[in-house]
Amino acid sequence: MWSALSRTALFERLQKQSFDLLIIGGGITGAGIALDAQSRGMRTAIIDMQDFAAGTSSRSTKLVHGGLRYLKQLEFGVVAEVGRERAVVYENGPHVTVPERMLLPIHEGGTFGRLSTSLGLRLYDWLAGVKKQERRRMLNVRETALLEPLLRQEGLRGGGCYVEYRTDDARLTIEAVKKAVELGAVALSYAEADSFRYDEIGRLISVSVRDRINGGSALIQPAKVINAAGPWVDKVREADGSKRGKTLHLTKGVHVVISKERFPLRQAVYFDAPDGRMIFAIPRDGKTYVGTTDTTYKANIAHPRMTSVDLAYLLHAANTMFPGLALKPRDVESSWAGLRPLIHQEGKGPSEISRRDEIFISPSGMISIAGGKLTGYRKMAQHVVDKAALLLQAEGAGSFGPCRTQSLALSGGDVGGSAGMPAFVRAATAAGIEAGLEASDAERLVRRYGSNAPLLFALVPQCRDDAAATGLAPDLLAQLHYAIRYEMTLKPTDFWIRRTGALLFDRALVLRWKDAVSAVMACQFGWPDHVRAAYDAELEAELHYAVTPVLGDDVV
Repeated sequence: MWSALSRTALFERLQKQSFDLLIIGGGITGAGIALDAQSRGMRTAIIDMQDFAAGTSSRSTKLVHGGLRYLKQLEFGVVAEVGRERAVVYENGPHVTVPERMLLPIHEGGTFGRLSTSLGLRLYDWLAGVKKQERRRMLNVRETALLEPLLRQEGLRGGGCYVEYRTDDARLTIEAVKKAVELGAVALSYAEADSFRYDEIGRLISVSVRDRINGGSALIQPAKVINAAGPWVDKVREADGSKRGKTLHLTKGVHVVISKERFPLRQAVYFDAPDGRMIFAIPRDGKTYVGTTDTTYKANIAHPRMTSVDLAYLLHAANTMFPGLALKPRDVESSWAGLRPLIHQEGKGPSEISRRDEIFISPSGMISIAGGKLTGYRKMAQHVVDKAALLLQAEGAGSFGPCRTQSLALSGGDVGGSAGMPAFVRAATAAGIEAGLEASDAERLVRRYGSNAPLLFALVPQCRDDAAATGLAPDLLAQLHYAIRYEMTLKPTDFWIRRTGALLFDRALVLRWKDAVSAVMACQFGWPDHVRAAYDAELEAELHYAVTPVLGDDVV
């Protein structure tokens, strides 16, 4: 169990236990490193000053994709590697990753012509090692229009169909951390590395970690420190005195969510924006989300927000490709904004900068990882842990096993791979119904929690009386208790944004039940009134900014 109710004891373990690795940063990169390292036998701790996945790793386009756009930039190596990796991610976590057939419409004067689309998708299939049943299919004008009737008909020349993989990025991250914890890692959110200490020759020997929930601090003395802080990588390097040479170039991506009634998209579409960039429109959970933007960002790293310019850009792009919609700002039910921690390349605009990752080793011995993509997180982690293992072995720490994560199921992923998922869903749904859930609720939870669903179903009978008292539905209350007991959920924002995704895709559910959920959490944790008020205000701010663009420029 990775319980928020046992957090105090976990924080004490940070100080008492010795570690081979301390990982700073609990996004998908840090989570992947923790899982890889712990699975090789390294004693591993991972911390984040926010919730796990609270930064970039809950604010992506939510695709584990092969990087078709990088063909245009002739980055064939990136396409090949992430194409192979997406299949690995899918097999290790089919409950958080599902195939999504994507339509690439071809319009006269667009980025891709019919011949270039056909050749590009064929090359993509080959480089990415795409399964036979998922390979590209070219469509004529009529077939394209039938597949997605909302498309602009003027200038339509046909389309290409190929497969991407849609994911819940935050849950993917949480499941990776949970698996690392199952194997013995220590993982703590809201634990900030606030200072470093060095020996007489400048080697990093300890890290002071501040508890941002209960106060207090712990001094950790790991053999190696890995900086996987995403957009904060340079901040950590600066604190280490090693920010020199290559630096980060942060770019912002914004997505907006619109109800299916206003945007009844049948088919995921990857299309040209008027300025030549490519944008996704993807149906999910009764909504359609559209994104992303790609602009240089130099404002508040912790709280990137959708601006009025971002909103206008995305609505204009959607209305141009789907002219019958006439979408307005009031149609946006939610949004999110995330930062890409790219490695700066002089003279290149945001969309031109490579998404490749790079490892930096500072004179103090700190290992930093920057750049990269969600899809390639496992391979990035392998490279970092390989490097750490070599350094540890050179310092006499002994030997460690090889990378195991290529075939290591994530937490919740023990369902027999993608081939076994349908049968698992049927069997586990029946168990959920037997526990007292409606069939639709049981199946939804099985698809979200995978092989962990039985743990959640075991909570349903216990929740029935409490559900009646709080007004919460048994399935929602069971998810809340599971999130607290098994997923280190400490605040309402953790639950509504990163454990369930409801603030993004079911705003009405959050508005209806936020007070009841807050009351249950206050009772579980024993919050005084001022703490509950602060956490409630934090959630209200997220609800506000999800639909209200800010004015001004991100580049300051």
